[in-house]
Amino acid sequence: MAENKEISVLSFTKKVLNAFDEVAKRKVFKKGSFLLREGEIERNIYLIEKGAVRVFYLSEFEEIIFRLGYDGSIINSLSSFVSNKPSEFYIQTIRQTKVKIISKETLQHILKESQDSLEQYTEFLEYLLIQQIDREIDLLTASPAKRLERVLKRSPDLFQHVPLKYIASYLRMKPETLSRVRNS
Repeated sequence: MAENKEISVLSFTKKVLNAFDEVAKRKVFKKGSFLLREGEIERNIYLIEKGAVRVFYLSEFEEIIFRLGYDGSIINSLSSFVSNKPSEFYIQTIRQTKVKIISKETLQHILKESQDSLEQYTEFLEYLLIQQIDREIDLLTASPAKRLERVLKRSPDLFQHVPLKYIASYLRMKPETLSRVRNS
């Protein structure tokens, strides 16, 4: 079943990529730019062509990175996008990033074109739900080595795209701990 989900996600992603090519706006963001800030309503989906972003929550004590995106990633504040409520998160570039942007209205138009598109979108959302559950398990895993192992299983090329300090934060550890775990 997971294999079928993966094929469906790839199929949906290809369809969205084609739609992005036809209707997307293209934009290059400088390092440190915000695609979205806390309190704003998410109205777009971003396909990262080149670069990297972090999605984080700002608590009263620290920035908590809970998602990283890089070349080929589709990213946004999904809860805000779906609910039309202000986002609790920030999406910020961590290096110069080139994106294709598709608006919610454009996506809805694409989905209304065919039942197949709507079914694939539903499967894509299910896949995102599974990713979210995997992330929750990561956060509940006590061992830094196990957290790293789990993340690398899902994203083996993460270190080629994202600086160590952001990966360490995502894994809830200091960069020194991540270096030590990687070298052991």
